[in-house]
Formats: sequence, C-alpha cells, structure tokens
Amino acid sequence: MISSETEAMILRYFHAEHWKVGTIARQLHIHHSVVRRVLGLRDDGMASRPLRAQMIDPYLPFVLKTLEEYPTLRATRLYEMVRKRGFVGSQSHFRRVIRRHRPARRMEAYLRLRMLPGECAQCDWGSFGHLMIGRARRPLSGFVMVLAHSRDIYLRFFLDMRMENFQRGHLGAFARWGGCPRIVQYDNLRSAVLERHGDIIRFNPAIIELARHYHFEPRPCDPGRGNQKGRVERAIRYIRDSFFAARAFTDLDDLNRQAEAWCNGLACERRWVEDPAMTVGEAFARERASLLALPDNPYPVRERVEVRAGKTPYVRFDGNDYSIPHTHVGRTLTVLAEPEHLRIVEGSCVLAAHPRSYDKGRQIEAPAHIEALVQEKRKARAAAGADRLTHAAPSTHQLLVQAAERGDGLGGIVSQLLGYLDRYGATELEAATAEALKRGVPHPNAVRLALERRREEQARPLPVVLMPHHIRAHDVAVRSADLKAYDELRSARGEDDHE
Repeated sequence: MISSETEAMILRYFHAEHWKVGTIARQLHIHHSVVRRVLGLRDDGMASRPLRAQMIDPYLPFVLKTLEEYPTLRATRLYEMVRKRGFVGSQSHFRRVIRRHRPARRMEAYLRLRMLPGECAQCDWGSFGHLMIGRARRPLSGFVMVLAHSRDIYLRFFLDMRMENFQRGHLGAFARWGGCPRIVQYDNLRSAVLERHGDIIRFNPAIIELARHYHFEPRPCDPGRGNQKGRVERAIRYIRDSFFAARAFTDLDDLNRQAEAWCNGLACERRWVEDPAMTVGEAFARERASLLALPDNPYPVRERVEVRAGKTPYVRFDGNDYSIPHTHVGRTLTVLAEPEHLRIVEGSCVLAAHPRSYDKGRQIEAPAHIEALVQEKRKARAAAGADRLTHAAPSTHQLLVQAAERGDGLGGIVSQLLGYLDRYGATELEAATAEALKRGVPHPNAVRLALERRREEQARPLPVVLMPHHIRAHDVAVRSADLKAYDELRSARGEDDHE
C-alpha cells in the first residue's frame, strides 16, 4: 500500500511530465508493478481493459442484501450460504471480497449528560493486578466512586470484591463527602444487580439495605451503554495513569494512605471540566451543601460466614485456621469478620477473637485454647510443642525435618528447643536455628552454641532459668520441729538424761 500523496505524484509525472513507468519507479523507489497498478496500464504501456467478471458477481446482490439485514453476520456463515446456491470459489477469496463490501459500522452520537449538584454519583470496581501477602496471592481491587457534578473522586483499595468491601467503599465515600448523593449509578455488576431481564431488575438485597439506610436510589446503567457511567470509567483510567502507574508501596494500608493523599491533593487540584477557571475541589465545596445528610448511626458492615469445626480445635476462614475452645469441635459456628479482626461465635456466645490474617495456610491461635487442650490431652503435648516452635521460629521446622531424617529422637529435641525459646526468645531462636542449618548441623547443641555466641557478642546477661514445677515443689521451706515438748515429757516421766 502506498499513500495518496505518492499516487498523486505518479499520476502527475506520467500525464504531465510524460515520464516512463521505469523512470517513475526508479525516482520514487517503488516497484514498477505499483506504478502500473496506479496508472491502470498493461505490460505494453496501453490502458488496461476493464476488470474481467468474477465468480462472485452473480451472488453479490444476495450477499449485499443479507449484509444489509444482518450487518454482523460472519463471512464463514455467508460462505456456506452462497455455496449452497452454487458458488464454487475458495473461502479466502470470498472473505477478501466480503471485507470490501461489508457496510461500515455507523457511529452512534451521544448527548452530553449534565448532572445537578448532589444528584448523582457513579460507582465501579477497577482491577489493579495482585498483591503478595506471605504465601497468598491476593487480587488488588480499587473501589472508585465519583460525584457526577463536581467529579470529586473517592478511591480505596481492597483485597477482593466481596459485597462487604463494596459496602465499606460506599461508607468511606459518604464519610469523605460528609453526605450522600440522591442517586448512585452502577454497571450491571453482581454486587448491585443479581438478575436483569429488560427493564425487570432484581437488586442484591445487601445493596437495597444499604440504600434504605442512607436514602439513596440505586440505579443500574442500561446494558451496553457505557456513556451513562463515563465519569467513573474516565476516573479509573485517570487513576491508572496518574496515581497507580509506577507507584511504590509497602502494604495495603500504605497504598490506601497514599490514595487518600492523592484524592485530597492532585485529584482535587485538576481543572473542572464545566468551568476551567475552577478546580474540582472548589466545585465540590459548592456541591457539598446539596448532598443528603448522613444518619447518626453508620451502617454496620461485617462478613458473616458459617463454618464447620472438625476434630481439631480450629475453623478455616479465608485460607487460614483460627483456634477455638476444644469443647466446641465438630460444631457449626459463625465467623463475624472485619478488616482488622474477626470473632467466632455460637449463637450469642463469643468463643474466640483473633486478628485477621490475609496470608494463606497460617494457624492463628489463642494460647489459652491450646493450653486447655494440652491439659486435657497429655498426649498432645509433643505435637503442640512442635507447632509452637514452628510458629515462633519457622526455621525450627526444617531443623526437625532434618533431625528426623538422621534418626534423632524428636521428643528431646523439641523439649530442648522449647527451653531455648523460653529463655532466649523467638527472635534469637530463629537466628540461631538458621545459623545451625547453614552450618549443616541440625542439632539442639549447635543451636545452643549459636545462642550463647550471639549473647556474648551483644553483651547480654545470662538468661534466668526457671526450674520445672515438679522440681520447684521440692524447694518448699520445711519448718523444723520444736523439741522442748519432748524434754518436758521426759521430765514428767522422771527419766534421766544419763540413763
């Protein structure tokens, strides 16, 4: 393919300057066949005859009429239809012909939508890759809500798109704005719309409860009408380019702090499209008075999940195990989870409360739960000790594995390492165990030597050793008996000391 400027030069050089085909091709650095095609010449230099008839010509009226009625019909289906009517040409040639005759797609014009102050906000999720938390690969999702009039943006990141986080995003946006818009527009996402048949819409009951509490109207966009929520779509694109691109952060909390600072800073300082003389922040300051007042009590948001406790005193939630009292194994319990912590309840009784973990495969334990089980099941002491070691100093797990491969007794090793844990602490035990493994000596003595060497290098005093309870019991002070009563008894009987 050559440009229209090159075609114009070929025609001018041939008809006005009377250059030969070879001269034009040589001067313009193109092939002579391209020059002949543009000029419509035969090999002898005479004007070419009209194009010969093609096999598709008798079928073109049928093809054009079918495409007029079904503009998106695929060429493979059209090819099968014309073959049944006698066409014997190849499919590749047919596809090239259809590409030239297919009607151009007509662009649809849209009216520019203008919103009154405080009337509407638009809401959607945006995907921003994944975030590694320990061994867990969590999806990083951004909740975005935009006031349609002032274009003020609320942005908060979550580790999933669950309904509870969708509600928390609403609460955060309303708290930021100090009010609530009268209408919140959604795409047809499952968090808002469960089912739709034309104008018949079945909303998610959770979003209906939220709307009833804050008195706004949830309004889904029409299917395939992206212009109805163009403000939030542009806001997500603006967030990707202006905020998230090449952004460095340590964890989710750090990312959300940076997002809040960006929303209050750069995003508010951009020009307002309705009046370039104003900023978005200034437009929002005028719009704030038009928002609905917030209720006195915020909407309670928590995840509620039914879980089943097995034979061990743990329940699994979101990929991690949380301890419960051993008296409640084998029961169906309820987890009430919030972003920072969770509770495990049975009816109205709270059985356990734990900090929430977003890692994967972790065991979050309350020491009282495990201690109660150990007291009842003495056989569980060794397993509980190894588990305690693994969670306090993860390197001890590899040491126990290598010791088992060598045929060493694990009970004594666990007891010694637990003693080191009590005396030196988890940090020192982890460092000393890693050093022993690095030296290739998976034995408690190597760990003890490393602990003592580190203690001497840091000039720390000797750790206080607490004797076991059964040994401390022998150290009870015994009061000596008073022998005066025996002397008085002998005197009363008249016995002499010399007898």
